[in-house]
Amino acid sequence: MKKLINDPRNVVRQTFEGFVAMHKGLFRLLDEVNVVVKSRLDPGKVGLVIGGGSGHEPMFLEFIGEGFADAVCQGNIFAAPPPDVILAATKAADRGHGVLYVYGNYAGDNLNFDMAAEMAEMDGIRTATVRVMDDVASAPPERATDRRGIAGDFYVIKIAGAACDAGLDLDEVRRITEKAGNNTRTMGVALSPGTIPGISKPTFELPDDEIEIGMGLHGEPGVRRGPMEPADALVDNLIELIAADLPLKSGDEVCVLVNGFGSTTRMELLICMRRALERLDQLGIKVYDAQAGDYATCQEMAGASISLLRLDSELRRYYDHPAWSPAFSTRR
Repeated sequence: MKKLINDPRNVVRQTFEGFVAMHKGLFRLLDEVNVVVKSRLDPGKVGLVIGGGSGHEPMFLEFIGEGFADAVCQGNIFAAPPPDVILAATKAADRGHGVLYVYGNYAGDNLNFDMAAEMAEMDGIRTATVRVMDDVASAPPERATDRRGIAGDFYVIKIAGAACDAGLDLDEVRRITEKAGNNTRTMGVALSPGTIPGISKPTFELPDDEIEIGMGLHGEPGVRRGPMEPADALVDNLIELIAADLPLKSGDEVCVLVNGFGSTTRMELLICMRRALERLDQLGIKVYDAQAGDYATCQEMAGASISLLRLDSELRRYYDHPAWSPAFSTRR
């Protein structure tokens, strides 16, 4: 697979270098570790550190900014950041009021962030953790804590950043962020695989005439394979699975995210959005905000996911909190 890279071993560092150079003065790149930090950190606030494997851009790198994360740490392609890298991000984001970690629920990330938290505690920095578990396909409701974090990370990070920016203490920031995670669900459909830079084989195999419902961002198995279907039928299936899992009822209010996996065109995403909004209206679900674009990708994988964040007055207030990052800004 042809890619516009130099040495595959340097893609993460050079990605970070390009990001910092493009946003001159807003962010700084730490020496020797793949950590980007805001150049200006407001004092008196809880720090927010996010991260995970690279290769899912704009997740996580481009969700740093005002009302978003204070520091981002990433590992190699599809690999968790090492504990020392996470610790460096923690120290850079800490202003004496503790640091919240938000990341997807994967074994490597869980292990390394937990190790970093122990190291931070030895350095006198209090931390708290919220793991995102929005992927409905990855485990049944009775094992919800085994679920993966995918595009729903965006909603949880947005709410966490707002809670930190509001000046709340660490325990309250964690409570609100956990509430956002508990009210976020995602389902996706893969049409074709992606690849890892420097490796010629795709991350998984999927026949040209088949799709897979619920496939993970790294090629983890989904819930079923089958022949290609029209967009409306696929969207209806994803909405049905999410609505049953939350569960949603008539009169509920949600934010809707239609996320592309990397090579999906905006035309396709808007066609999916059209049907998602139609179907939610038929179910009596109110839509507060809708976004379509690439938020959590897998290189050039084709396909899309739908995420719903169920709102109440508290979550709506933090979702509306003024925020800016290179990948998203509030419009209200």
